[in-house]
Amino acid sequence: MTSDWQTVHRERRALAEDLASLSTQEWATASLCEGWDVHDVVAHLTGSARTTRRRFWLSLIRAGFSFDRANAREVAAERAPTPAETLLRFESTITSTTAPPGPLITRLIEIVVHGEDIRRPLGLRRPATPLELRDTLAYVAQDRLSGGKKRLNGLRLAATDGGFTVGSGQTVQGPALSLLLAASGRTAALQDLRGPGLALLQGRLGA
Repeated sequence: MTSDWQTVHRERRALAEDLASLSTQEWATASLCEGWDVHDVVAHLTGSARTTRRRFWLSLIRAGFSFDRANAREVAAERAPTPAETLLRFESTITSTTAPPGPLITRLIEIVVHGEDIRRPLGLRRPATPLELRDTLAYVAQDRLSGGKKRLNGLRLAATDGGFTVGSGQTVQGPALSLLLAASGRTAALQDLRGPGLALLQGRLGA
């Protein structure tokens, strides 16, 4: 199933609903994104959903072509003084179809992965539809920019809840969502995985 904006909007809406139930202390919880708390990740998602191609390139140029500096500026700009205000900003982007350069499937990868960056440290769960993640895994496995291709080279990912595989080589199996998170560099998802290729993947993630 190929990503479309309706799917992206559904995932944004589901995350907004989860965020609405959080306390101020929970917004300050460290996310799976190193150096960012929940509040920072929501600010990043808001900025990304507002970023046009032109704005993306201008921001990157001003940051000296450093993605880290560009992201830090984006978070600072979109992080409001209170979580409630930041949530309102995020909610205003739920149905946005504005996007930085890249195929549409990267929008689905972003909201699903960052959604889990927020939910997992808080003990929240949102079951993803496994077949909707098949194309996201295939994309990440070939993506040099995100490091996915390097992480997954020589590995065969088998989704135990989706009945599909991606790649070839030593097998790593587990839930499709956990496979996507590990493919995106999240070591927290490794505990859900198993198979002869797991040790290789753990080594590549520095776990």
